[in-house]
Amino acid sequence: MSSPAVRSPGRGPGGAPGPRYKWIALSNTTLGVLIATINLSIILIALPDIFRGIGVDPLEPANTSLLLWLIMSYMVVTAVLVVSFGRLGDMYGRVRMYNMGFAVFTLFSVLLSVTWMHGTAGALWLIGMRVLQGVGGAMLMANSNAILTDAFPTHQRGLALGLNQVAGIAGSFLGLVLGGLLGPVDWHLVFLVSVPFGLFGTIWAYMKLHDTGMRVPARLDWWGNLTFAVGLVAVLSGITYGIQPYGGDTMGWTNPWVLTAIAGGLAVLGLFCVIESRVASPMFHLGLFRIRAFTAGNVASLMASLGRGGLMFILIIWLQGIWLPRHGYGFEQTPLWAGIYMLPLTIGFLVAGPFSGWASDRFGARLFTTGGMLLAAATFVALKELPVDFSYPWFALILLFNGLAMGLFASPNRAAIMNSLPPDQRGVGAGISTTFQNAATVLSIGIFFSLMIAGLASSLPGVLTQGLTAQGIAPADAARVAELPPVGVLFASLLGYNPVRSLLGPEALSHLSAARADYLTGREFFPTLISGPFEQGLSVAFDFAIAACLVAALASLLRGGRYVHGQP
Repeated sequence: MSSPAVRSPGRGPGGAPGPRYKWIALSNTTLGVLIATINLSIILIALPDIFRGIGVDPLEPANTSLLLWLIMSYMVVTAVLVVSFGRLGDMYGRVRMYNMGFAVFTLFSVLLSVTWMHGTAGALWLIGMRVLQGVGGAMLMANSNAILTDAFPTHQRGLALGLNQVAGIAGSFLGLVLGGLLGPVDWHLVFLVSVPFGLFGTIWAYMKLHDTGMRVPARLDWWGNLTFAVGLVAVLSGITYGIQPYGGDTMGWTNPWVLTAIAGGLAVLGLFCVIESRVASPMFHLGLFRIRAFTAGNVASLMASLGRGGLMFILIIWLQGIWLPRHGYGFEQTPLWAGIYMLPLTIGFLVAGPFSGWASDRFGARLFTTGGMLLAAATFVALKELPVDFSYPWFALILLFNGLAMGLFASPNRAAIMNSLPPDQRGVGAGISTTFQNAATVLSIGIFFSLMIAGLASSLPGVLTQGLTAQGIAPADAARVAELPPVGVLFASLLGYNPVRSLLGPEALSHLSAARADYLTGREFFPTLISGPFEQGLSVAFDFAIAACLVAALASLLRGGRYVHGQP
């Protein structure tokens, strides 16, 4: 007598996915997206500990590129590769690509955590491993939404994609807290923390996930992949170098290399569009943009990500460089506390994201996405009106409402995008959407830093000269410090450094009384000194964020009524 067949959990009769499978898919893809996005931001707070650990001074002008690429490399790679990996998922299996992503991500997390080199070699190793870790992250991000769209029925996709989207965006904020907690203990832990989750997720995905979507065999579009990657890398690299000083300029937007990279990259992307309109099996189906809900959703996502991406950096600089030192926190403490003081933003997002995803399944996306972006614009207006030395309860309340606004927008918008796609294009469609979001994060850093630097450049030199000479510093030494590029001030604030002691040097301080020298190099003088110029830059940056949110609200309003591909 034969024994009864044993079905694996989540499988129904005949090996077909059972009713539990969709929840298995949701939990696994949520874990994957969470660790992928945590690693977008986890090093931001831990950068001082990482650079101290490998023996590199991030404020040295020669090391600016190392600092920027350690921050940006993961973001650039995920922005460039998600469309290609989404297309490969459509062709060869979304779960197969997703499983491979978990394994690749985990492998290079291990290699990051065992870094043994020091100096520039150590920094270059970290950048290289971050690039390859980003390859795994791109595989996870590109296919998770498509796996969920395949697994869940239409009336539950908003909730599922909403929870996944909440995990993705909340991960970028949780990474700040984790970086602040782990970096001071041992900077290797910043990378090692992902390894056990990666190992668990890799094994779990391999055992439990199954391809349930439509697979379309096709030839790989090599020219499309190549031109898209080259064009986008050139544009994003140009933006990265554009915020660095060049010659006598405070920024690099007049650097011929920057201009060539951006113009050349845009030209190659134009060539990419021509190729995609002519090949038999394009990587990037331009025809998808004829779908109104898909186009409007991606435009709205791009603009919302521009506002949100820059906000993270602005808040870190504001808290670490000015507010926390002025309220009694030592510079070595500010990275952790900056992450803690930003928690209301994460809480708001975690509350609104699942609710709006569930509600959009019943009432459609337009109300929530449009209302969310209008509320976000209002919160940026409120942040602009706050004094630099604000009262924290008001700051926390505004951050809470900003998180609620972004949560109201993100889940319904992603669900509307995915519902608008044909079943055989869900992988590439999800990749396109993620590319818009991740590229916007890199672009927002360039835009916000440029706006901040422009605001600082007009008044910072005079303020530094006047403030230092008033404390007894020789005019020649004060003038030398005043020549510090504004981007150096921003990096010092971002990293929780007080640059006065290192910039002035022991000789300039030697003729001052001990009390005066302690005041100059303490936690209050420099943050107070730069508060005025910083406020000017802050106002300009928030004006841009307001405009970006209003454009996102308009795009959301024009998306049309509820639309699901294949349904009347």
